[in-house]
Amino acid sequence: MLVLASASPRRRKLLTQAGYTFVVHPAHIPEDPLANEDPIDYVTRLAREKAEAVFAELSRTWKKEGPDGQSPQQVLGADTTVILDGHILGKPEDTADAARMLRLLSGRTHRVVTGIAIVTATSTEAAAESTEVTFIPLTDNEIAAYIATGEPMDKAGAYAIQGLAARWIPRIEGCYFNVVGLPIARVSSLLKSHS
Repeated sequence: MLVLASASPRRRKLLTQAGYTFVVHPAHIPEDPLANEDPIDYVTRLAREKAEAVFAELSRTWKKEGPDGQSPQQVLGADTTVILDGHILGKPEDTADAARMLRLLSGRTHRVVTGIAIVTATSTEAAAESTEVTFIPLTDNEIAAYIATGEPMDKAGAYAIQGLAARWIPRIEGCYFNVVGLPIARVSSLLKSHS
């Protein structure tokens, strides 16, 4: 059985769209970067820690209560962040923080990096996928109107490429699904190698 260690509705939708059968069991771990942590190391560490935490929790529970004491076969963890000038832009803390992030992204190219990890009873493997995203210049009025929709408030970098912000993104280089939150082709490859 595949377990998704994430509460993200976007990740659930992408896995379903790709034909996977899975259950959702979100991880609850601190998501703060370590001092001087490289952004790619940060997302791969979080993905691994989420998957390991859920695997350990479900293994304990299922040994006590589960069908024939079986544990999950594969747990998938993921974490996505936006990187601009070497700095991590996570989820905005409030509307002012969302506006700050969108002003930073306006008229520039940034990277979206998703760390993914697969944990099984015998192995843990983590990887990262990177996509470059270019924004057109944004006005303060456009930023304010977008924030008023509420869409940016739970998204890394304060935007959703699959939502209203799509009109501001003329070009990406790399995996589109990575920007949404889960690089499906990379995930598929990892799952296949650990099945």
